[in-house]
Amino acid sequence: MAQLGLHTFAVAPKWDVAVMRAHREKLDTHQVRVLEIPLLDPSEINVDETRAFCEETGITPVCSLGVPAEIDVIADPDAGMAFLEPAFAVASGIGAPSLSGVTYGTIGKISGLARTQAEFDGTARFIDRAAARAKTFGLGLGIEPCNRYETHIMNTGADGRAYCEAIGADNVFIHLDTYHMNIEEASFDKGFADCGPHLGYVHLSESNRGAPGTGMIDWDAVFQALAGLGFNGITTLESMNHVHEAIASALAIWRPVADDPNDVIDNGLPYLRDAARRAGFNYTASSTCGA
Repeated sequence: MAQLGLHTFAVAPKWDVAVMRAHREKLDTHQVRVLEIPLLDPSEINVDETRAFCEETGITPVCSLGVPAEIDVIADPDAGMAFLEPAFAVASGIGAPSLSGVTYGTIGKISGLARTQAEFDGTARFIDRAAARAKTFGLGLGIEPCNRYETHIMNTGADGRAYCEAIGADNVFIHLDTYHMNIEEASFDKGFADCGPHLGYVHLSESNRGAPGTGMIDWDAVFQALAGLGFNGITTLESMNHVHEAIASALAIWRPVADDPNDVIDNGLPYLRDAARRAGFNYTASSTCGA
């Protein structure tokens, strides 16, 4: 069965074990199986404390990031690898199975033109190199297509599949996001299906980045598509309730995405579970946090 996760931007802009401990009862109530921890600055993460928290609660950590603006992974892949290296170490250290997100470039960086073959080839070479290094840490590497206003390198599930097939690494997977899909795909069904066997992770993000059910995403269509594919991986509620300063501008987050921040978890998670149930998409039902 699939697992329902929560991006920690729903709680705070930076990972903080004490803050998450304060939310432990809420995580248990909503049967959160996974927490997505952003590694925009891996040095912020206390590895031992975080791993202990995850082991104690039974929560699976997954990690994500985007490459900072000052790094061009095509022109200077060594700089890109130097950025990813500590993130790989932290992700592995806390017990995460993967690192995903815009691992191949910078959120908010566009050329104003269509992606060139040289850009495709250079990006593919970097992803291949990053995947090989991730594998030495026992990690999968996710690549997240984003909308055309945030990148011209990878926008759709079909784009992600093209990279996966060009690279051929068995630890690379596609990380789709309903916020971006709502802009770029012809339908949720087609977007997910276009990934073929490479779909590995899904962000459940409302069209306004707030609580699911308060925007224009057709959640019945999302879960019907996932159920039809037999997807049994991790789907994570991602809301920009709070956002790390390193990417707030690139994501154009300058106003609150929810009138009441508590709504993202308290209303959003039950809303997603209800929509999944209607579609016959089954989540693991047992409690996460134990005794």
